[in-house]
Amino acid sequence: MRAKSLYGPATHEVAGRLLPLTVVENPRARRLTLRIEAGGRGLRVTVPPGISPDQIQRFVARQQQWLEGRIALIPDQSVLKAGMSVPLRGVAHRIVAREGLRGLTRATRQEGEPVLEVHGDPAHFGRRIADFLKSEARADLTALVKRHAKTLGVRPGRITLRDTVSRWGSCAASGNLSFSWRIVMAPPAVIDYLAAHEVAHLVHMNHGAAFWETCRSLNPRTDECRAWLRRNGGALHAIPFGTPAGRGD
Repeated sequence: MRAKSLYGPATHEVAGRLLPLTVVENPRARRLTLRIEAGGRGLRVTVPPGISPDQIQRFVARQQQWLEGRIALIPDQSVLKAGMSVPLRGVAHRIVAREGLRGLTRATRQEGEPVLEVHGDPAHFGRRIADFLKSEARADLTALVKRHAKTLGVRPGRITLRDTVSRWGSCAASGNLSFSWRIVMAPPAVIDYLAAHEVAHLVHMNHGAAFWETCRSLNPRTDECRAWLRRNGGALHAIPFGTPAGRGD
């Protein structure tokens, strides 16, 4: 028996936002669980068979305070513009518009404050900042993958960057590695963890005990970094760069 959606379309208000609420019955579930979809785009409740709509409503109501706190951390923005902030390696950088040097984006400091200088038409700021972040992500991940692969004595294949919401990274049987370029907005330890995670899959193509032991040997802060992504990953996915999900480089 497979999981199935229940009760049709529904919504739930959180922090002033009306979010789609999906209820899914899973025969393997032993309790009710609530998840915020990537980017704060909606809510998903997974329930065991036989749970009534009233029970689901009471369960969601009990989670309201937690929901309010989590959703408040996710930006409610439709377009990036000057004055807004974008994180780079865990540090918020304020967007500053500059004239000339069409297409140039760079991270610098202005009177001690971290800023992203973006040149050209403000209508294209999102795409230009995304291109800049992709370049930074490729540089970071290439170096980290090389270091971890040397430690394990393995040879990784091609590195691909994408804008995915279902996973932060993947490792193919061929040895090719894929990463979400948005990870470059996370703190350096989290970026390192993701690189270590995928390189560890070159040795263990599963998530068994040996895999996690290898992952922790490469990044001792693995558990801390996984928790950080669970808490903050949705906020990174919510930043509106105007790049279609799944798009590669």
